[in-house]
Amino acid sequence: MAEHGSDREDREPEEQGVPFDEDAAWAAIVAGYGEEPKDPPGTKPFKSVEDLALLEPETNDAPAETPKKEEKPAKPLGGSVSFAPGVGPRDYTAAEPSEGDFEEDDEGHFVPPEPPPLPAADTTAKFAWLGVIGGPVLLLLAVLFGWDMTWWLATVGIGGFLGGFATLVMRMRTDDEEDDDPGRGAVV
Repeated sequence: MAEHGSDREDREPEEQGVPFDEDAAWAAIVAGYGEEPKDPPGTKPFKSVEDLALLEPETNDAPAETPKKEEKPAKPLGGSVSFAPGVGPRDYTAAEPSEGDFEEDDEGHFVPPEPPPLPAADTTAKFAWLGVIGGPVLLLLAVLFGWDMTWWLATVGIGGFLGGFATLVMRMRTDDEEDDDPGRGAVV
C-alpha cells in the first residue's frame, strides 16, 4: 500500500490527472485579501482573559446563544489565583511589631549596629583615582569637542590612567601581611 502512493508523490498535479488553474488560484487569493479566514470546524472561539475560568462547550459551528444572566461558579475553576494589577502577595507589608507581640524571654527585633565609617583616603590614593578616572575622561572630552590630539594631551590621558592603575595595584594589601590571622576557618 505504501508503494502504491509513493510513485504518485513525485509527479506534478497535471501528471496526477488533476488540472491546476494558476490564474484561478491567484484570483481567489486576491479576492480574499483583507478578510479574516474562517475558523476550522469544531474550534472554540477566542476568549478574553476574564472568561478563561468559565467552561463553555460552545464551538464556531453552532450559533452563539445570548445568556440571559451570567452565572458565575461558586469558587474559581482551576488551581491558580489571579490578582489585579498592583495587588498581590508581593505588595503585602507586614505590620510593625508591638510590645504585646513579644514574649517575656524574647528580646525583640534585631537592629544591626551602624557600620564603621570608611577610612580616610591618603593623598596618593586620591591622585591615583584621579588618574584612573580623569585620564580617559580627558581623552573622551578631547574627542567630543574636537580638540587637536597633541602629544601632551595623549601623554596626560594615557599616562594618567596607566600610572594611577599601577599605583592602585601596587598599594593593594595582601593577606600575607596579617600574621595574627588564625587561618581560613572559624575561630572558637
